[in-house]
Amino acid sequence: MNRETVIFVSIALAIFLSGNPALAQEPQGTANETWRGRPLVLDPRCTRLPFAGDASVPGLVELADGSLLTVQGSGTTTTRDDGKTWSAPRPIEVGPGPGTPSDSCVLVKTKSGVLVMVYMDIAGMHFAWDTAKNETTADTKLDVWAVRSLDEGKTWIDRQRLLDGYCGALIGIIQTSAGRIVAPIQCMLDRNRHATFTCVSDDDGKTWLRGNVIDLGGRGDHVGAMEATVAELAGARVLMLLRTSLDRFWEAYSDDGRYWREIRPSQLDASSAPGYLVRLASGRLALVWNRLRGEGKESAQRSAGGNRTSEPAASWHREELSLAFSSDDGKTWTKPVVIARVPGGGLSYPYLFERRPGELWVITRFDGKVCLSLKEADFVGK
Repeated sequence: MNRETVIFVSIALAIFLSGNPALAQEPQGTANETWRGRPLVLDPRCTRLPFAGDASVPGLVELADGSLLTVQGSGTTTTRDDGKTWSAPRPIEVGPGPGTPSDSCVLVKTKSGVLVMVYMDIAGMHFAWDTAKNETTADTKLDVWAVRSLDEGKTWIDRQRLLDGYCGALIGIIQTSAGRIVAPIQCMLDRNRHATFTCVSDDDGKTWLRGNVIDLGGRGDHVGAMEATVAELAGARVLMLLRTSLDRFWEAYSDDGRYWREIRPSQLDASSAPGYLVRLASGRLALVWNRLRGEGKESAQRSAGGNRTSEPAASWHREELSLAFSSDDGKTWTKPVVIARVPGGGLSYPYLFERRPGELWVITRFDGKVCLSLKEADFVGK
């Protein structure tokens, strides 16, 4: 199994300028922070969150009492003080048979208070890449399952398999204003590339429907249309941004979250790493991601990814984490700001959570955890 998947299972062109003058200046970060023994440079508008312990935070939901719940290992854990302390994990019990929950999952709380979790089954996991054939072996497997809780995570019911195959990673899940849950799921096609489809539910995760597959071609264990993040747009449309090895995100649009009819390269340059997209309480979209190349660099370094096989060769730039906003449903974006930088990389797989209106948390989930807090108004005004 490739290194990136192991870690994940056990836990555009240049940006199109919107002309926002508030973001015209370069960030003046300081290196008085450290992370894993290396200097961590933060934009001065960002602060470190005091997250304690090993809570992996694949998704945060607010419970009725105001506490936050996430998944750690094969259990749920909660915090009442914004991550300073966490409760002991409560095991997620889904009954006998296949389908072992893990923290490689996505989590959403519906409008009616139901918790819905989509996760990869690490109990049945196997990954092997045949370098001679440049494809996975026939027994490669990592299924995706869904469960739901009617009592804020105390018990879980209605387990069902959404993918019988191999999923490299899960990134995001949303519920639309109409009440539909949209969960992007990555799958392996022809044993040599990744593709993506969505599963949707109109009854709080009790039953699911599957949409069409988005296939961008390519060949390799980190190639294709993969690791998607989604957000609802005006008019109930849904936007999906897909990780690719093609120097930018590809974007897909859907009228219902299930079927994707508009699929094209986005204006957002990106390295071979996922981003995270959120619609904020203000109505803006916020995106955090790894850009194609380092700030101020004229070109990106590309490779087949070392032990990964990537056709075409891709950028793996992960030394900087950038943030941008859109006020017009992604048609244009503010000038991206590097909110965190660390030499040697490791700032990747970000998760973006609006803790309170205008208060954003950014948490990286791969190769170590960096937890930041920032104010929307400090970057785009009110």
